[in-house]
Amino acid sequence: MRKEDRYKGVIEWFSRNMPVAETELQYMDPFQLLIAVILSAQCTDKRVNMITPALFEAFPVPEALAAATPEVVYEYIRSVSYPNSKARHLVGMAQTLLSEFGGKVPSDVDELQKLPGVGRKTANVIASVVYKKPTMAVDTHIFRVSNRIGLTTNSKTPLATERELVRYFPEALIAKAHHWLVLHGRYICLARNPKCGTCGLQPWCSYYTERALTGEG
Repeated sequence: MRKEDRYKGVIEWFSRNMPVAETELQYMDPFQLLIAVILSAQCTDKRVNMITPALFEAFPVPEALAAATPEVVYEYIRSVSYPNSKARHLVGMAQTLLSEFGGKVPSDVDELQKLPGVGRKTANVIASVVYKKPTMAVDTHIFRVSNRIGLTTNSKTPLATERELVRYFPEALIAKAHHWLVLHGRYICLARNPKCGTCGLQPWCSYYTERALTGEG
């Protein structure tokens, strides 16, 4: 199957079956989303959503978080993965946000990565969700799903995956496609036991085709 045909089929299926696709992180403004995305690294959105209401109430603006200590922040986020380093990142992020950006979350991916705790994936999420830019944040779900389906070819790194996806998805759909692939990986195309039997992407999935040919489907 030509890659263009695969993308066309995948886009058409998602457009029909998942017309609304957005982050499952709960937030009220760009600052809150930035906090939530930092906390979500190697942690579930469900867990993050459990602890952020109290955190947001205690630190509603960058000034409040910047004035806190990592030890105080830790008490609010102790149940997430790597709470010590994330507590330091959050305080440092707020301080840098004030000193370098006047307290406003920047829209540029390179500028965002100047903030402690913000790598390319997090920066792409903020640029996409908040500022509607055509960026593709590649997490473990997207890396796995795009390779399995065949949307990417021999992409060995998240950056290579990002570049290939951005190349083939129409620019107007890149932000939504990010959520399509994340949610598909979270609920259908699971890491260990993908639900291939109930997956609507079977006709365009190279992984499913290979399993069917070997009698594993």
